[in-house]
Amino acid sequence: MEVDLKIKTKRWITIIIIMIVVIVSDQVTKELAKEYLADSPTISYWGNFFLLHYAENDGAFLSMGSNWPAPIRIIFLTIIPVIFLIVLFFVVLFSKDMDEMTTIAFALILGGGLSNMWNRIFNNGFVVDFMNMGIGNLRTGIFNVADMAITTAFFMIVFHMIIHRIQHKKTEQST
Repeated sequence: MEVDLKIKTKRWITIIIIMIVVIVSDQVTKELAKEYLADSPTISYWGNFFLLHYAENDGAFLSMGSNWPAPIRIIFLTIIPVIFLIVLFFVVLFSKDMDEMTTIAFALILGGGLSNMWNRIFNNGFVVDFMNMGIGNLRTGIFNVADMAITTAFFMIVFHMIIHRIQHKKTEQST
């Protein structure tokens, strides 16, 4: 019982620390973007590979939903994601068999999602984006630190699933 409590405490601390780091770094960089990029021309680094450009996104990923009517945007871009984040938070905190990599990935999603939701709720439905990467016309959409955390989590989960599947096949073959 004592070992179980130590494991739960360690998981909860890990989740909270990751969420705080993501939320604080995202909110600070968004404030810096507002202050230094909002009324400035695009700043280019490494031959236009990395660009800093202020944008207010009232849609989701790649501005999807930005042309939807306001009530639909509120439902699909605020209410449903908030419900999802609340459910995910409790699943991550109370799941008995979640491994460390999945826990970290979900904590990144929670931190990024909560930070973007905070921004959307207290910024008239907009999320501040300010980074863009690419070569020539092959570019990412404009994104922020919260988006980076969520994207990193996605790749962690995919990588973890692939490794798990490979290990499972090896186990099946050896039996």
